[in-house]
Amino acid sequence: MSTRHLLSFVTLTLFAVPAIATPPEVQQRTLANGLKVIVKEDHRAPVVTSQVWYAVGSANEYSGLTGISHVLEHMMFQGTPEHPGGEFSRIIAEQGGNENAFTSRDYTAYYQNLERSRLPIAFELEADRMQHLALLDEAFNKELKVVMEERRLRTEDQPNTQMAEQFNAVAWQASPYHNPVIGWMDDIQNLSVAELREWYRAWYAPNNATLVVVGDVTPAEVFTLAERYFGPLPRRETPKLKPRTEPEQKGERRVTVQAPAELPSLLLGYKVPTLATASEPWEAYALEVLAGVLDGDDSARLTRELVRGKALAAGIGAGYDLYSPREGLLQVSGTPSSGHTVAELEQAILQQLDQLKREPVAVEELERIKAQVMADEVYKKDSLFAQATEIGQLETIGLGWQVGEGHLAQIRAVTPEQIQQVAQRYLVDRTLTVATLDPLPIDHSQMALQESNSDAIR
Repeated sequence: MSTRHLLSFVTLTLFAVPAIATPPEVQQRTLANGLKVIVKEDHRAPVVTSQVWYAVGSANEYSGLTGISHVLEHMMFQGTPEHPGGEFSRIIAEQGGNENAFTSRDYTAYYQNLERSRLPIAFELEADRMQHLALLDEAFNKELKVVMEERRLRTEDQPNTQMAEQFNAVAWQASPYHNPVIGWMDDIQNLSVAELREWYRAWYAPNNATLVVVGDVTPAEVFTLAERYFGPLPRRETPKLKPRTEPEQKGERRVTVQAPAELPSLLLGYKVPTLATASEPWEAYALEVLAGVLDGDDSARLTRELVRGKALAAGIGAGYDLYSPREGLLQVSGTPSSGHTVAELEQAILQQLDQLKREPVAVEELERIKAQVMADEVYKKDSLFAQATEIGQLETIGLGWQVGEGHLAQIRAVTPEQIQQVAQRYLVDRTLTVATLDPLPIDHSQMALQESNSDAIR
């Protein structure tokens, strides 16, 4: 079915047919040691995705230890006494699977995608490194250099990433979102293996983890396997975190980043609530739809008006994440087209936001945005990995996987008046942070060398 026809179908489903509640296909159990095990059956193919989520990320870190969660993610592939360095990835590859990991502000996750009968292998390997990670000096020193090079290539040599990093450092003062996930270079350089061992002992415990399995399995068999491999691991007390609540912003903030670049760029962000922090849940869903009005697809307002219409922007986008345990940002980023300035583009964006405050979104436009959200959900169900990731994220940040089951109903309920209300309430100058990238001349010979090094690290 084409995207156009799918959207038409979804629109009819959303607005012409009453929603039919279906019982969730998810089952959950908590082991005696505190490990949460969540299973979702999907029998369309004989495959499975297995994910282990730890409730630790850069938001757990403090000055002097930034980046330690990401470094530990790297070290989790460096072996245990039972499975020395490189064995984890080699075994998964031999079984026809693939695996990787990712670190964010609020969690670190590890995953394997495998044929269903290989699930016990993934459990055995993950349970082993949950308790017995070697963390040897030689491997640590080598991996630390890899992380430093990753920061150079993906942050310090990327002007837009530099701008985004400085933007967050200015937008957030007390919040741990002030710090980059990869960490500040000085902190990475001065990290010790002793500190990493302590971080591992503090946070990598079954009672601080969630195991998510989605695919061609039954809950009973997954619970049995989880008990066999993870059940013997002892629970440990985890540190108590300080709130580190962001103080109220009382005025517009600005930062300019000068770096070698081809084009200038602009990034605006407004402090907004998330589903976890909103006084009323509908506000978070209204903000999500508002972001879709601005940048849902090629017919969304920013592209229609500022790229194709006035030709002020060469590229533009907006984003908002309602699934965050802390206050968040609604962001708009763009690059002015040739002959136009960052200041012109900023004023044009602010005019679009002001229109949302003055005039309710038309019902027809709102229906199209909601249909796009529905289509995205339909496509997401085709991916075992995407289904598992949503469950793992929601459970780890404390909202609970059940929130995902009600997402579409909440989006359907958003009204034009609610979008206007959140625009008026939150898109205000005193909570605005603006970052601009001021291009410096590029040394093309150095750029070629950087690209060569980037290919090597990948």
